[in-house]
Amino acid sequence: MRKLKYHEQKLLKKVNFYDWKRTNNVREVKVLRKYVIQNREDYTKYNKICGYITKLVSKLRLLPENDEFRIKMTDELLDKLYDMGLINYKSSLAECEKIT
Repeated sequence: MRKLKYHEQKLLKKVNFYDWKRTNNVREVKVLRKYVIQNREDYTKYNKICGYITKLVSKLRLLPENDEFRIKMTDELLDKLYDMGLINYKSSLAECEKIT
């Protein structure tokens, strides 16, 4: 790759390609303003984690209710989410589905 010219370097100083902002982010901006979140990366990471949790809950629901693996994973998931403060009760997987 060739070396950038002076004016190209000046223009690219203000652009961060690793954290490129999307154009369709109206909902994201509303959430950032509502909850006074300073860093957009924090919200995107939290959003991904919520997606992973709901995906895991849907996979666990496909297993039979008396399956040992389902019971063990459900207990571990409920404990972790309760300790992180994302759910209020360790009652069932229904609590985990409400995470948004």
